[in-house]
Amino acid sequence: MPDSCPIWDLNDLYSGITDVKLASDVVSCRKAAAALQDRWQGKLAKASADELVVIIGEYEHLLEQFGRVQSHAQLLFAANTAEPEIAKHHQSMREIGAEIHAKILFVELEIARFDKSHVKTLLQTPTLAHFAPWLRRVRAMAPYQLAPEIEQMIAERAPTGSAAWVRLFDETTTAMRFPFDGRDVTEAEILDALSHSDAATRAEAGQSLSTTLKSHERLLSLTLNTIAKDKQIEDGWRGFKRPVEPRNLANDVDDAVVDTLVLAVNQRNSNLTHRYYQLKAKWMGTKQLNWWDRNAPLPGDDDRKFSWDEARQIVLDAFAGFDPSMAEIAKPFFSNNWIDAAPRAGKSSGAFSHPVVPSAHPYILMNFAGKSRDVMTLAHEMGHGIHQSLAADQGYLMSDTPLTLAETASVFAEMLAFRHLLDGQKNADARRYLLAGKVEDMLNTVVRQVAFHNFETQFHDRRRAGELTADEIADIWMETQRAALGPAIRIGDDYRPIWSYVPHFVHTPFYVYAYAFGDCLVNALWQQYQTCLQQGNARDFIAQYTHLLMAGGTERYDVALKRFDLDASQAAFWSLGLDMIGDMIDELESLT
Repeated sequence: MPDSCPIWDLNDLYSGITDVKLASDVVSCRKAAAALQDRWQGKLAKASADELVVIIGEYEHLLEQFGRVQSHAQLLFAANTAEPEIAKHHQSMREIGAEIHAKILFVELEIARFDKSHVKTLLQTPTLAHFAPWLRRVRAMAPYQLAPEIEQMIAERAPTGSAAWVRLFDETTTAMRFPFDGRDVTEAEILDALSHSDAATRAEAGQSLSTTLKSHERLLSLTLNTIAKDKQIEDGWRGFKRPVEPRNLANDVDDAVVDTLVLAVNQRNSNLTHRYYQLKAKWMGTKQLNWWDRNAPLPGDDDRKFSWDEARQIVLDAFAGFDPSMAEIAKPFFSNNWIDAAPRAGKSSGAFSHPVVPSAHPYILMNFAGKSRDVMTLAHEMGHGIHQSLAADQGYLMSDTPLTLAETASVFAEMLAFRHLLDGQKNADARRYLLAGKVEDMLNTVVRQVAFHNFETQFHDRRRAGELTADEIADIWMETQRAALGPAIRIGDDYRPIWSYVPHFVHTPFYVYAYAFGDCLVNALWQQYQTCLQQGNARDFIAQYTHLLMAGGTERYDVALKRFDLDASQAAFWSLGLDMIGDMIDELESLT
């Protein structure tokens, strides 16, 4: 681990699980939820516009107050899943959150059932019209709502339903240790070893990952089966026809747009992923790469190590080159220890930026190993953090951005960091290494995530007929991954358990396509930005881009994109993003 990696300071939220203020806030939230329920449940349809403003204000304040409590518990748990007291506290806050949610659930349920003409009349009051974007999203759920008592039951039992299986998955995977190089290492460490420069090291890491996951396949396949069945039951009651529909609704994106994206990517596999890996195999002196060599550095590329301070400066300089105010928003994350970057046992793998609540500030978690990919991850999560900071002024109910647009901010920030590194590199070989790394990251973000989506779709469709064995799940995994990766990647039986380490399949089914959505969208935006730079009107683009981030959840993706003259419902839009990846592969072929 590189020296001086920060560990976050959560004292801006609470001093710890025994903080008196935390206990006081929990009591306050419970009382406020009961009072709101007692006064207004069953009465919202008769409330005046002015009364609704007050009710929604109380509702928002309550969610914000307990959101701080829950966010603190989630962050503590992510940083140390192995500590029993932290795990206990995390579960307790989940259960109290479910209790509070059940009491105030009526607010959204009753508003969703308002007659359209009644809503139109209400929105003539300016103070209520402020909440129009939130009201639209709440009412979009109306066709899929169940009876209030059923909705309450679903909310109350959440901690013992799918959430319990998510917890089991998290605690199981973070506790796993992988035999490697004479010691037992964490998942983050074994995944990092898959991009080691030494082929034997990668092979050992790949086999250890496969063997260890295989030894847990009964539990992990049961978890996925249970999550899927739970989702199937609720989807059926709500009237969703396809398992992806609830995610699309939550993302505020049309089903047809997601279908168009998936089809566009699947049709380009051979010209993108297959072509690139054939090229990489050639560079590596073979016709086929083993699956554990997929992210191997190219021959001659030592994948230089970056210190934490170097990574920080690269990201800040890249942001400042685009817009100085962007760098200024990022600086406190570093100076105030809002980032936890140090890998350690018990810590969650992967990376995220948690928005916490608008009255606080985001926190970023990652596992920094000093590689160029880690620099990109830092830029990616910082993009989320900046977006969350800018959108905070929209308030709790409207600051949250659907995943499709949320990933836009992160991927754009990552592109800024990459271009900053690439433009500063004059050595031809070094430029090729950076470009190849970016292509691989984009293929992982676009093609591989859509392949994950294909896996989920097939699995959930087949799960309707009954539980799938670990072998049956692996069969679907192998089919979808072979189609995506192509003939230049050798995947044998030892690749069959690899599906089970992907947390999104358990945490948030059908989350993964948002990465591809964001990456392709950013590629289209980047091309527009380059055109604006050439024409000398980059400030106009920056202003529009900043508006997109500040809007938070107040604008749908189609409205946001219209400002850039882009239309995601058209296949040509997705081709713009995919063409950019193809152009990079063309450049790499010319450098060979």
